Amino acid sequence: MISLALALTLQSATALVDDGADPIGDLIAQNAPEAREMTEALPMGCRGRHEQGALIICRFEPGTRLDLGDSVAIADADGFAVLGISRNAPETLLFEVSTADVPDSINQIDEAQTWTIAQREYNLQRVDGVPQATVTPDPSTLPRRQREYAQKQDAFNSVWDGQGFLDGFISPAEGITTGVYGSARVYNNGHEGSPHWGLDWANEVGTPVHAPAGGLVTLAEPDMYYEGGLIFIDHGHGLVSAFLHLSGVEVSAGDVVEQGQLIGAMGAGGRATGSHLDWRVKLRNQFYVDPQSLLDLDLSELR
Repeated sequence: MISLALALTLQSATALVDDGADPIGDLIAQNAPEAREMTEALPMGCRGRHEQGALIICRFEPGTRLDLGDSVAIADADGFAVLGISRNAPETLLFEVSTADVPDSINQIDEAQTWTIAQREYNLQRVDGVPQATVTPDPSTLPRRQREYAQKQDAFNSVWDGQGFLDGFISPAEGITTGVYGSARVYNNGHEGSPHWGLDWANEVGTPVHAPAGGLVTLAEPDMYYEGGLIFIDHGHGLVSAFLHLSGVEVSAGDVVEQGQLIGAMGAGGRATGSHLDWRVKLRNQFYVDPQSLLDLDLSELR
């Protein structure tokens, strides 16, 4: 008889490919009732687009190791794991499911699939009127910028054990979309900056900003050099949202917030040409993913 660990692992890996056949599902159905009950109680697989910048949420047997290119995650006690695909990911990535570290597993199995990753075209965006001090900073500001950089790195390294990401995600603010993830940027007609990592909405100063999902506040500062008012929220597994250019901060580091809770107000502080919210999402301080991919996720079948 096939072991439960083997059956569940093979079912999980095979479920990612829809060819109309389900040989692993048929095999599991022939096994003990307890195996069928566990499979029904724990839906498995991954959700998220196979494209550059996407967030991927998976559910497998607790303790399962998942590798997607350079993104690695271990399924938590409820089987959930968070992976990401970087902005410049190649056309294919190897997705591996390993039960080698699962307690009491009889079989150490590695299953692998090659995922085709949709390649995106990123536009060049010219942004003029940015405060020059945030484009070419005065050397005297270096100590402040170094101190704030260390703060941000500490906050990005948070790995909260909650599961705020299971709420799904809502837009944190209302406004006109003025910037998208991945676009290359040139500031003040000549200075080439790093790609834009967030999703921008423009609206009046003071426009409410809400938590797109529940999580732990790991940074809440009213006046950062580049960002103005800045808030970080870890939604679990090191999936950290950053909210930039705020005119008001309504939470404190250490707070646990719920989806939809007021956290701040839109503003124009730091490197900004006008009032807007820049929402960025970084995974385990490794790389940024597209916030739009969070808004598009439907996790109902994994819960």
